[in-house]
Amino acid sequence: MIPKFRAWITEGNDMVYPQDDTNVEWTIDDLTGFIAPQENLGGGMWGMYDKYELMQSTGLYDRNGVEVYEDDIVRCSRGCPHRVIWVKEYGGSFLGGMPAWYLSGLNEGYSWTGAEEIIGNSWENPELLEDVE
Repeated sequence: MIPKFRAWITEGNDMVYPQDDTNVEWTIDDLTGFIAPQENLGGGMWGMYDKYELMQSTGLYDRNGVEVYEDDIVRCSRGCPHRVIWVKEYGGSFLGGMPAWYLSGLNEGYSWTGAEEIIGNSWENPELLEDVE
């Protein structure tokens, strides 16, 4: 799988998906060396966003066929909301055949069933997690 990303632009409160938007592209930030979104300013000019939060696709899809990204809020098969998180201690390693993507607040042993549903994300809908985290 080729990694896919999206970015929450904190100054404009906007989620951008450069793979789906011709006015946004990815570049490498010369200061950090990391991937960064840039916007089409017109006239052949591109400008990097100053403040953004980068999120990677998990490679999973919810029951409606919507791609699941880090920081999405997912209703699990039990009906409760959880944030999709990357467990950094595992550094992206594979444990028991599963990557280090998890739903926050669940006990170990929960497996992605495909019955889960994205109900928002933690940037645009933080209120969905107020009572659970």
